[in-house]
Amino acid sequence: MIIKSYAKINLSLKVIGLRPDDYHDLQMVMLPLDLFDAIEIEKMPFSPDSFVTCDDIELANLKENLCKKSLEAMRAKYKFKDNFTIRIHKEIPFASGLGGGSSNAAVVMLAVNQMLHLKATNEDLIEVGKTVGADVPFFLVNKPALVEGIGERITPIKVKTQYECLIVKPQQGLSTREVYAISDKFQKARVDTDGVIKGLANGDDTLIAKSLGNDLMLPAESLLPDIGVVYDSLCKDGFTIVSMSGSGSSVFALSRDNHKCHEAAKKYTKQGYIVRHCKILL
Repeated sequence: MIIKSYAKINLSLKVIGLRPDDYHDLQMVMLPLDLFDAIEIEKMPFSPDSFVTCDDIELANLKENLCKKSLEAMRAKYKFKDNFTIRIHKEIPFASGLGGGSSNAAVVMLAVNQMLHLKATNEDLIEVGKTVGADVPFFLVNKPALVEGIGERITPIKVKTQYECLIVKPQQGLSTREVYAISDKFQKARVDTDGVIKGLANGDDTLIAKSLGNDLMLPAESLLPDIGVVYDSLCKDGFTIVSMSGSGSSVFALSRDNHKCHEAAKKYTKQGYIVRHCKILL
């Protein structure tokens, strides 16, 4: 079985506060993208273990892969003995704030549910998924949504316009844990979540641009100043809906102009950035 594992952007990310368990309560508007990894998963009837391989050298030596973690979480819940081989064909950049690892984990859960006829509901999978990673529940839904708590409360939202999305990522990635660890030392952005949601529903680019923001951008930029360089450059290029996704290091611009995104993609690729040009999924 081969399944598409889609990326996401955080159009807005507001840190509400630190929880007693040291996680942060968040309020986010998240949009899925038509940028995807391909996950190939097969049952291995006589294998003593499950194996995960990846064609991205940055991920090949990771000690903890979220696909394996999600598989074992499903095994603990549903008590199956089957083992699998999972091959990840990467297109979503690593350590980019685009949710690649969480998305991969979510589609493994969906595939196992289907292949083993477990008949788990989406609500059941979300309960398992939130033990694997904060973004996993969103990818089990994979629709534009308001996402709250640590990622487990998902409310679908309406989006009128299927925007082009230009993603520009510095070669260096960022650790989510490191960004959150210093985030409380920085001033919060002026994020208007309701404004973002209203702007998306009405196709009001001006309202979206005025309302969006990411409370993690300043701490991420302190670790990797190139984020600010890319952000300023995209704004100078005339893009108005610009922000950083997740904990970085990807910066994105939304636009209705395919040609403008295409030309900008060529420019940033020549400058040595990792670039993806895609669309949001409705």
